[in-house]
Amino acid sequence: MKLFITGISTDVGKTITSAIVVEALEADYWKPVQAGDLDNSDSHKVKNLLSCHTEGSRSAKSQFYPNAYKLNTPASPHLAAEIDGITIDLKQIKEPKTDNHLVIEGAGGIFVPLNEKDSIIDLIQPDYKVIVVSRHYLGSINHTLLTIEAIRNRGLEVAGIIFSGSENKSTESLILNKTGIKCIGRIDEEPYFDQNVIKEYADLFRDNLLEL
Repeated sequence: MKLFITGISTDVGKTITSAIVVEALEADYWKPVQAGDLDNSDSHKVKNLLSCHTEGSRSAKSQFYPNAYKLNTPASPHLAAEIDGITIDLKQIKEPKTDNHLVIEGAGGIFVPLNEKDSIIDLIQPDYKVIVVSRHYLGSINHTLLTIEAIRNRGLEVAGIIFSGSENKSTESLILNKTGIKCIGRIDEEPYFDQNVIKEYADLFRDNLLEL
């Protein structure tokens, strides 16, 4: 499977979700565009959250592919690229070839711009299964439904949703009923995330992920 992890906004839990999915499926990981925090990028964070990362170990099966674009400024990719004096070109973003499951992490929401014409949604290929990460806040129902509708309007598949943060049963139930999307699981408001916590969630989510 090729699983594209997107969120309804920034800082909703995409990287934690990506780590859980990589751990659960022993998948490979790729973040096409990284903007800012290059010394502690999302790729670094996911790698460090895997339960074991010694050579020859189980999770050493997971390959981490380099970003197509590494931008210095923590900002929207189009702006970060402009500050770096470059323009992001979709033709230069080439999916790595692997026989393993591949987890692809987006940046921000699906309409975060990459350049004057293209947005994150333009990275999603027809054979990708999209997982939407939703987090409850005022306005999150609207953002979640708009995200799902926009993805579907492109003829792309939303394979499942993961809720992140404090539980809101009313909100979650309404979103699931309106969209008919499978709930893969929910990530609670944990005091911290480390390898053990990620592994616990991976064990909880694995069966639902394998059914996508």
